[in-house]
Amino acid sequence: MGSLHTCRLALLVTLASTFIAMLTGCSTVNEGGGTAAAPTTSIQTLEYYPYQVKGYQNSYPRKTIVILVPADAREVTGNAAPLNGNPAIGIIVDQSGSITERLYSSPIGPIVQAAIGRSADEAGLSASSSTDVTYKPGVKNTTEYVLESKIRRCWVKKERSTSGQNGPIWRTMADFALDISIYKPPFSVPFWTGSTDDTYFDPPVGSFGLGSEDEAGIYDEPGQVMSVALTRTVAAIFQRQDLRNLVLEDDIKSR
Repeated sequence: MGSLHTCRLALLVTLASTFIAMLTGCSTVNEGGGTAAAPTTSIQTLEYYPYQVKGYQNSYPRKTIVILVPADAREVTGNAAPLNGNPAIGIIVDQSGSITERLYSSPIGPIVQAAIGRSADEAGLSASSSTDVTYKPGVKNTTEYVLESKIRRCWVKKERSTSGQNGPIWRTMADFALDISIYKPPFSVPFWTGSTDDTYFDPPVGSFGLGSEDEAGIYDEPGQVMSVALTRTVAAIFQRQDLRNLVLEDDIKSR
């Protein structure tokens, strides 16, 4: 009987341990000793905002350029694991710093490729796209330039900040960065290389002359804030005076 009692006790302990482990896996303990729900997830829309950045439109000659699919070269961290093939692009956190929502988007490469193409058209170039990710030297084709790029950063964080005069407010920061190489087929040495980046805050710091704790955000979704950073980063490629000068000089030489 003693042996049977011991076995039953061991079984109860094992079941209790398993039940506790299951609870721990489904929730986290908060400071008050209760449990917090696991973060939710959402798919955000990333897009290019045409003509949001002004000043470089039609400043390039009508030269042809092929835009390759940008490579996603971001460093993967614990918060950046993809979900069902959708890349992670950010998080939403509460006032205690706990993650309440993880943010994802459809594959970033095609989105950025289309954005670069649209910005190139705004600049005055004639852009087309390719399914290739890397430039293939030695291949002579009808296009005058080929643009290859790498996505170095694409991350947005929305957080509940300290209380303002009307209560707690949301603040969002989006960070986007690209490495760019432009080639002239069939040459293997880049015609131009550069990097562009942008960090955008919503609400913009000091935008309305109020204290940062009292300003209201412009955008409802963190994906919209990320889209602004993406747009400004892409437009910065063709705002570069050194690139514009090279293309203008190349246009004169080709006549």
